[in-house]
Amino acid sequence: MESSDWELVRRCKEGDRQAFRELVERYQRKTVAIALGMLHDREDALEVSQEAFAKVFTNIQQFKEEASFYTWLYRIVVNLAIDRQRQKSRQPLLDDDQGNGESGGVDATPAAMNSDPYEQVKDKELGDRIRMAIAELTPAHKAVILLREVEGLSYEEISEILQCSRGTVMSRLHYARKRLQSLLRHDL
Repeated sequence: MESSDWELVRRCKEGDRQAFRELVERYQRKTVAIALGMLHDREDALEVSQEAFAKVFTNIQQFKEEASFYTWLYRIVVNLAIDRQRQKSRQPLLDDDQGNGESGGVDATPAAMNSDPYEQVKDKELGDRIRMAIAELTPAHKAVILLREVEGLSYEEISEILQCSRGTVMSRLHYARKRLQSLLRHDL
């Protein structure tokens, strides 16, 4: 039987390293996906995920369990990704497209299932346009759109992660969607 997050956190607080490993295994893919969606760089996303789990390990005793474990973890990931994004924006960018075939977190999954080469190319182009449009959003708007649309989190969960009101989440989401529509419409 799989242990609950609460049980694993309790065991972590008692020094059980296996419980921590289980939490990492349970959430590593999701933390990398969130960071990748925000940063559009696989190496940065992996580093942010690793740094987030290091912070969790170091600070597990301070976790008050007022929120769920994953909202606490996602808050850490989002904050680290925003910090990384700010650091990167201070550095001159040579080229966003690194030519390595890595996607920015929003996969054109229909292309993977579609056997028609024309449709695959069309789906990949749409996915690339969506990724570029998301990259144009502010960090706060990028975070809310990824948490809602990619991760499927509720307004309440996003509110806990971003430490803002439900109304702020709804407002940011509305603005992010409108901005994406505008960018994608302009791109057509």
